[in-house]
Amino acid sequence: MYFTDRGIEELQRRRGEEEVTLEWVADQMRTFVDLNPEFETPIERLATWLARLDDDEE
Repeated sequence: MYFTDRGIEELQRRRGEEEVTLEWVADQMRTFVDLNPEFETPIERLATWLARLDDDEE
C-alpha cells in the first residue's frame, strides 16, 4: 500500500456517498494549490491525467 492510499481511503470513507461535479473538484484543486503552491506540479499532473483518461493510447 502506498502512503497516498490512506488519504484516498479516507476520502472514499468520508465523502464516498456524495455526488460532486468536476467543476467543484477543479475549484477545490485550485484552492489547494493556492494554499500549497509546492504541490502545483503534482496537481497539474493529476488534472492532466484525469482529463485524458478516455484518450486513445497510441
